[in-house]
Amino acid sequence: MTLHKEVAAKVAIAIGLLLAATVAPTAAQTANPYPTHPVMLIVPYAAGGVADVGMRILGDKLSDRLKQQFVIENRPGAAGIVAAQAGASAAPDGYTLLMTGNNNAIAVSLFNKLPYNILTDFASVSTASFFDVLLVTRAGSPLHSLADVIKAAKANPGKLNIATTLPGSTQNLAAELFTSTAGIKATLVTFRTSPDMANAVLRGDVDVMFEFYAAAHGLLDAKKLVALASTGAERTAYLPDVPTVAESGLKGFEVNSWNGISVPAATPKPIIDTLGKAMRDVIPDSGVQSKAAQMGMAMKASSPEEMTARMKADIAKWGTVIANAHIPKHD
Repeated sequence: MTLHKEVAAKVAIAIGLLLAATVAPTAAQTANPYPTHPVMLIVPYAAGGVADVGMRILGDKLSDRLKQQFVIENRPGAAGIVAAQAGASAAPDGYTLLMTGNNNAIAVSLFNKLPYNILTDFASVSTASFFDVLLVTRAGSPLHSLADVIKAAKANPGKLNIATTLPGSTQNLAAELFTSTAGIKATLVTFRTSPDMANAVLRGDVDVMFEFYAAAHGLLDAKKLVALASTGAERTAYLPDVPTVAESGLKGFEVNSWNGISVPAATPKPIIDTLGKAMRDVIPDSGVQSKAAQMGMAMKASSPEEMTARMKADIAKWGTVIANAHIPKHD
């Protein structure tokens, strides 16, 4: 063999080895794509609630799409801090997911210190569920519209009673934002549970309440309660005849509680991309949308960037409302 041919042969062998080394990992990755075993989805609420049900609807569809079981792990407590801390400390391998959302944005301003940073310790995957809040009164009330509520409050400052759940809840902050946006003085009465609040409205102890559809739909269906307005940007699919607050004359007012899926910040991008694409594929499914609507949810997927932008915007929004309402922070 001539020197020229010998050099050419060695070069060919080297190129072949280099190509083999490059292709081998890709082939291995293709043989074992994510996920290869069950995935845990941590939900910061007890089983049976509307947020939990929404995650179970989504988890079932993701199990079908990605061919591995998505297991719901309920970890309620401390306004979602217990669940978020578990999610932040999990291995960044895509096998521990966390439901995050509006509650995390509120917690930033509601607590003096958190054991995690919702913006830097997590990476967004996609939004999942959105929940409008309803302004509700009892059947037979003299208040027939949002305009009536505002008119009554302005006629007798401080005498209109608005029921909400505990300070810092989405319902409570919606009421705080409503009174400040409308320029009215009203008395906010807080209740520990939704049934307690509904009973107070039915008895006439309070005039109106801000509440989610899931907690009030039984009394709404029985026509014991009446929805005057919804707080979203558009009318809800489950109460299409109920106008929004903005439609009713209070421009610029919008409140949505929402949730989505996050992962530990160091999770590889290909895993986030796989999860995000699967969510965007299954959420538009008619079965998903139908089940969600029955619970007062609107299921909508997003890009990771859109979800992160929403989280940042809500942190700023609710921080301002909490400060203006002088709601004390928790340790």
